Amino acid sequence: MRGVRNAIAFGYQLKLMNTELKTETSIPIHDIIDVTETTCCIVGGGPAGVVLSLLLARQGIPVMLLETHKDFDRDFRGDTIHPSTMEIMDQLGLAEDLLQLPHAKMRHITIQTPNGSIQFADFSRLKTRYQYITMMPQAKFLEFIAQEAKRYPNFQLVLGANVQELIEENGLIRGVRYRGHGGWHEVRAHLTVGADGRHSKLRQLAGLKPIETSPPMDVLWFRLPRKPEDGEGGMGRFGGGRIVVLLNRGDEWQIAYVISKGGYQQLRAAGLEALQKSVIEVVPQLSDRIQSLQDWSQVAFLSVESSRLPRWYLPGLLLIGDAAHVMSPVGGVGINYAVQDAVVAANILSEPLKRACLHLWDLAEVQRQREWPTRIIQAFQSLVQQQLLVRALDPNQSLSPPGFLRLPILRDLPARIIGFGICPVRVQTG
Repeated sequence: MRGVRNAIAFGYQLKLMNTELKTETSIPIHDIIDVTETTCCIVGGGPAGVVLSLLLARQGIPVMLLETHKDFDRDFRGDTIHPSTMEIMDQLGLAEDLLQLPHAKMRHITIQTPNGSIQFADFSRLKTRYQYITMMPQAKFLEFIAQEAKRYPNFQLVLGANVQELIEENGLIRGVRYRGHGGWHEVRAHLTVGADGRHSKLRQLAGLKPIETSPPMDVLWFRLPRKPEDGEGGMGRFGGGRIVVLLNRGDEWQIAYVISKGGYQQLRAAGLEALQKSVIEVVPQLSDRIQSLQDWSQVAFLSVESSRLPRWYLPGLLLIGDAAHVMSPVGGVGINYAVQDAVVAANILSEPLKRACLHLWDLAEVQRQREWPTRIIQAFQSLVQQQLLVRALDPNQSLSPPGFLRLPILRDLPARIIGFGICPVRVQTG
């Protein structure tokens, strides 16, 4: 914090007053249809963006949420809402209404191998009302939170807003310019928040470079019909150097087929029939429906990444969620860490935004509270990848439970870490 305060002492203090702005733009002024002023402009309608929008709107803070797509529906987004997020929904009085939406409950994560089953995580032992992972299409969750935010007149959602520029004045970010709805638009804001995902445009525009690691795997996503007698899911099937994970999506299985890093082109060259055969060799009960997978267009490829920014903020700009730290899919924690980022950001920034007196150290404090939980969970994911997944993808190695699962005192640790993260957060009422 001393370094941050020294920087501020040398002139980086943010004074959010009604100062007339004069900024240079690559867009001709006459092409800008309108200029909107708000207190907080949030770019990205994922979990971090919509939850932060709701939390600020509840505090009476004017907030505008910009989403580049025309709806929230994206295929193969993370659909796991963990107990930590359900606790936050409960604090907001929204948990019961959220659970009225169609969903499934995953109470265990079990790994089945040729040598037997390994229970990796048992959420039924957690001390919470929500002793399960809620399986719900992410689009439904986002729509639910956005509808709640719309109850507040100081909230505005703009879909189809393709942000292309940051507005900068004397080293201070003062909003964005976006294209959509018939032309160019400008949003001027005291604070701009980048919550626009793993390929963040705002991160690119700000010139912030992440520290990247290279997880040893990639994932193919596709769906197959699910039968009622199939079970609730949460199953990982390991065998012959292959990993197949089944996630319950009601009348469908969302299936993750895990491959070694860089193996996609070789798999694609072998043909779709080879993929079908490989899947049913690991999960024989899918043999009666594998023919539903008829074209590569039904398969989504995810290049698994893990990264984090050394610095999440600039004067007037804060990055959260995947824009600040890209998570491996191990444990499905990405949504929940994004939501926790949003809660911490709202807790810290609400009062400074209300007073129009936001300082650089306020933005630094968001990173300070969230960076170590992020780094620790990424280290946990790396441990699971190296101790379990790398070995499972090697057909010459036998698979046994990771060492930490053999110790009784540590058997509940995976469920605790996956379910709540390293440092659970609470919504401050303000």
